Amino acid sequence: MASQMLSQLGAAAGLAGSSLGIKNPNDMYIEILRSRQILDRMIERFNLIEAYRTKSRENVRIFLMSALSVRDNKKSGIITVSVEDKDPQKAAEMANAFVEELRSFTKGLAVTEAAQRRFFFEEQLKDTKAALIRAEEAMKGFQERTGAVKIDAQASAVIEGISQLRAQIAAKEVQVRVMRTYATAQNPAIQRAEEELKELREQLGRLESKNTGHNTIVPTGSIPSVGTEYARKMRDLKFNETLYELLLKQYEVAKLDEARDATLIQVIDKAVQPEKRVKPKRRQMVMVALVTGFFLSIFAAFFIEYKEKASSDPENKERFDVLRKYVSF
Repeated sequence: MASQMLSQLGAAAGLAGSSLGIKNPNDMYIEILRSRQILDRMIERFNLIEAYRTKSRENVRIFLMSALSVRDNKKSGIITVSVEDKDPQKAAEMANAFVEELRSFTKGLAVTEAAQRRFFFEEQLKDTKAALIRAEEAMKGFQERTGAVKIDAQASAVIEGISQLRAQIAAKEVQVRVMRTYATAQNPAIQRAEEELKELREQLGRLESKNTGHNTIVPTGSIPSVGTEYARKMRDLKFNETLYELLLKQYEVAKLDEARDATLIQVIDKAVQPEKRVKPKRRQMVMVALVTGFFLSIFAAFFIEYKEKASSDPENKERFDVLRKYVSF
């Protein structure tokens, strides 16, 4: 049953990874670049509080966000990072530093679906391994106290079978929880896994119902009290051994999927000191000033001409005198 369950779990994990697909992480990388964690690392790295001459870290974050530009090319999947600063060399260093901080920060993140599965199984393995060690120590202590206890082959087979079934149920529950982190309840893979979990629970219920009242699945008349305790400890040991084996298998599958589908942050072109300034755009400023000055000159010429004509007319001159009095007040 254990080997059959291992193959089923491995196939289900592969099916989930292939059918659901992996999201493009570029949008997440861009948001991470703008996150407070990365901005604070840049502030400390370049001592920007002193450079921007402010005591407020929040103000420095705002200045840094306005200086940072991140563009994502949807066709090629390449992210371009640029930074504006008065010092061109410092601008290039900060752009490269942003990418370095992103690579460093994402090492501990589970970006892809496979990485999320690997991280989840890794945590479950730690707990299961600790439980297995405790079960082994309990069995060892029991045997040292009472000596080796031997039960008949039929009872041993029943104990081992029930332990494996419970371990399979626990592993299947873990698998369902993992799949729910990246898929909805309507996903066929989740529905299939839940049906398999239901069937395993029914098998366990039928097996346990044969010996109601005794959690060891062995009648009290066939084994003495010491043998009953031995059966319980053996059941716990077999349960944790099988569960650890199942989870380890899934952990290895997730690691392989993560290695296959991992998105690596690679630098194509490092930022270099720019040869031309980005702003202020002097040519544009001169052109705007010329156009603005031209229209202002035309407006001023028309206004002066109108004023001269109005001053030569007695009625308009009187109106101007009245307006001048109100303006003087």
